[in-house]
Amino acid sequence: MNITEFAQIAGVSKSAVSRYFNDGYLSDSKRKQIEDAVEKTGYSPSIKAHNVCKRITRLVGVIIPKLSSESCAREVEGISRVLNEEGYQLLLVNSSNNYQKEVEYLELFRNNRVDGVIFLGTIFTPLHDAILKKMRVPVVIVGQEYKGFCCVCHDDFKAAYAITELMIKRGGKNPGFIGVTENDKAAGLARKEGFLEALSDYNIEIRKNNMLTADFTMDSGYEKAEILLKKRNRPDFIFCATDNIGAGAVIFAHNHGITVPEEVMIAGIGDSHLCKVTSSSLTSVHFHYETAGEEAAHMLLLSLKKENIIPKTLTLDYEIVERESTKRM
Repeated sequence: MNITEFAQIAGVSKSAVSRYFNDGYLSDSKRKQIEDAVEKTGYSPSIKAHNVCKRITRLVGVIIPKLSSESCAREVEGISRVLNEEGYQLLLVNSSNNYQKEVEYLELFRNNRVDGVIFLGTIFTPLHDAILKKMRVPVVIVGQEYKGFCCVCHDDFKAAYAITELMIKRGGKNPGFIGVTENDKAAGLARKEGFLEALSDYNIEIRKNNMLTADFTMDSGYEKAEILLKKRNRPDFIFCATDNIGAGAVIFAHNHGITVPEEVMIAGIGDSHLCKVTSSSLTSVHFHYETAGEEAAHMLLLSLKKENIIPKTLTLDYEIVERESTKRM
C-alpha cells in the first residue's frame, strides 16, 4: 500500500499523512482519522522513502526489560548473531522493568538515527500504544503479540497447560499456583489460563487462596511458597510462572523439611541454568529464546529490505524438561 492509497482510506490528503508521520501539525479530527486507518491497515511509511531523507546508520536499537534476565540474554545473543552477520550493530538499552523508560527509549530511537528497533516487550500501556503508532522505522516485538507489528512469541498457554498436565499425571490432586501480574499478557495471563485449562480438563478444582501472585524473583517465590506450604491442607503440586519463582519455592520446601517431589511437586517455565542448581533440580519448560532473537532479527531485516511488510506473528514451540522436582517414583 502506498501513501496515496492509505490517504484515501483515511479520508485525508497525502500531505496530512506525511505531517502525521513526521510530527507536523494536524487537527485532532484528522489525527484521529489517520490513527484509525493505521489501526485498521497496519500501514507504516515506506522505509525506502525515509531513507531518501535520512542517513542509513546500520544501527538497530534493542530494548530489554532486565539486564540480569537469562532469557533476555539468550534473545539478545540470537539478535546479535544475525544482525552482525549483516553488518549491523546493536544499541542496547535496559528499562529495568520501568515502563516509562521503555516509552522514553522508543521516543529516543524514533527521533535518532537507528534503522530499526527490536523491543523485548512485557506490558503495554496507552503510552506504548501512542509512541509505537508514530515510529518512523520498523519495529519487531519479542515475547508479546501486538496488533499491527511483526512479533515473535512463545506458546505460553500451551506450555503452562503441558507442564500442569505432567504434574497431574504424576499424581497431583491439590494444586497451587504462583503467577505474575496479568498485565503481562504472556507470562502472567496466558500461563495462568493454560494452568486453569489443564485443571478444568482433568476435573480438578483449585481453592482461590491457593492462587498467588509474585514478583519475578526467587525471594518472592520463597515468600509465596511459605504461604502455600504452611497451610494445613497444603498443595501437593505447584505451578510457578517462572523458574526464579519455582527455585524460591523449592528452596523453601527444602529449608522446612518438605520433600520434593514426594510431598509437593514444583515446576517452572524458562529452563534457566537455575533449574539445575536447586536442591531438587527444577522441572521446567524450555523456550527457544535464541531462536526467538534470530527470528526477530530476520523479520527486521526483511522489513528493512522491502517497502511493504504485512505484520505477522510467529509463535515458537516449546519442550518440557523434566527433572527431580516432579519425578515421583
